[in-house]
Amino acid sequence: MTEKAPNMDKRMEGFRSLSPPVWRASTVLFDSIDDFTTRKERVFDGYTYGVTGTPTTRALEERIAHLEGARFCVTAPSGQSALCQIALALLGAGDHVLIADSAYGPLRTFAQDYLQRFGVICETYDPTAGAEIAQRLKPNTRLIFMESPGSLTMEMQDIPAIVQAAKAAGVLTVLDNSWASPLGFQGVAAGVDLVVQAASKWFGGHSDLLLGSIATDSRTLYEKLRTAQSVLGQAVSPDDCFLALRGLDTFALRYTHQCASALTLAQRLASHASVDSVLFPPRPGDPGHARWAASFQGGGCVLSFVPKLKSTEEVHRFFDALTVFQIGASWGGVHSLAAYYPPAEQAKRSYCQVTGGIVRLSIGVEPAQALASDIEQALRMAGQPT
Repeated sequence: MTEKAPNMDKRMEGFRSLSPPVWRASTVLFDSIDDFTTRKERVFDGYTYGVTGTPTTRALEERIAHLEGARFCVTAPSGQSALCQIALALLGAGDHVLIADSAYGPLRTFAQDYLQRFGVICETYDPTAGAEIAQRLKPNTRLIFMESPGSLTMEMQDIPAIVQAAKAAGVLTVLDNSWASPLGFQGVAAGVDLVVQAASKWFGGHSDLLLGSIATDSRTLYEKLRTAQSVLGQAVSPDDCFLALRGLDTFALRYTHQCASALTLAQRLASHASVDSVLFPPRPGDPGHARWAASFQGGGCVLSFVPKLKSTEEVHRFFDALTVFQIGASWGGVHSLAAYYPPAEQAKRSYCQVTGGIVRLSIGVEPAQALASDIEQALRMAGQPT
C-alpha cells in the first residue's frame, strides 16, 4: 500500500533557519479535485507543476524583483535562455527586431539562425546610437535588445534616449544588464520594459551555477513570460536557486570590492607601454564614460584591453605566464579570469570600432595589487622569446 505524501506544513512548525529551504518537485499536489481541475488559473500566482517553480524559485524571483525595483520576475535556466524566452514569447513571423551590434554573441546567432528562419526580421544597430535609433524603427518593429556596456568591446548605449524613442513608437525594450547588475543600474526604473540578468554571474558569485532572470513592471508581459516558461519547459533547478539566494547575501560586498579593483587595474593598464587601449566605461577618459556617469554607478568587474602583442606566439606567452588569472569566460565570480578574442572576432561585426585582438579580464576578489602585478609580468614575458 502506498502512503500519501506527508503534510510538510506540520513538520515545519517550530522550525526556523537562516538558510532558505530547497523545495524540489516535479509533481505538485492539490487538496481537492476542484483545485486540480482549476490549476491553470494559478499558473501566474501559485503552483501548478515543477516547471513553473517551487517556493524556492519564488523566493529567488521575489528577491531579484526587489533588487531590480520591479513588480515581477521570472527565472530561466541561463541568461541566454532568458533572452531567447523573451523573443519566443513576444515575436512572430513578420515582426521586426533590432539588436545592438555589441550584444551577447549567442543572442545574435539565435536571431540570425533561428528567429529569421521563422520569419522574424532581425537587424543589428550601432550600439553608440541614441535618439537617432528612431530612424531604424518600422511599423512592424516589436523589440529593441540593448546591452550596455557591451561585455567585450564595452560600448555604452544611450539607454534613456533609446527608451524614449521606443516608447514613442510603441516598441518594447529589453536590456541585458548582467555587466552592471541592479546595483549599478536599475533598468526598470529607467523605463526599460524587460531587464535580463545572467544570474550565473554576479548573483551566484562562485562560478558554480547556470541561471537567468527577467524583471518587469508589466503584469501583461509577466504573464506572457510565465506562460512561455511553462510551454517551452524552461525549468530552473531549485538547487541553483538556493545557490543564487546564498550568493545574494554577499553580493553587495563582492560587488564593491571587485568594481574597485577593476577600476584600479584599468587605470594602471591605461598608462602601460604594452597596452594600446583600455575599454572600461567607469574609467575617466573612456569614450563611454560620460554616458556611464550619467546613468550608472558602482562600476563593473569586467574590463577589456587591446595589448601590443605582435603575434600568436606572443599572445600564447602572455596567457602561459599568468599565475593569478585563470583562462576562462564569464564573470562575477570570486576568481579572476582572462580570455582572448582575436581580431577576426571583431571583424564579424558591422559597427565594431576595435580592430585589434582583445584581452578580457573578469576581476575577482583577489588583491588588486596581485592582479595588476600578474598582468604586468605576463606582458613582459610575452615580449621575451623563449
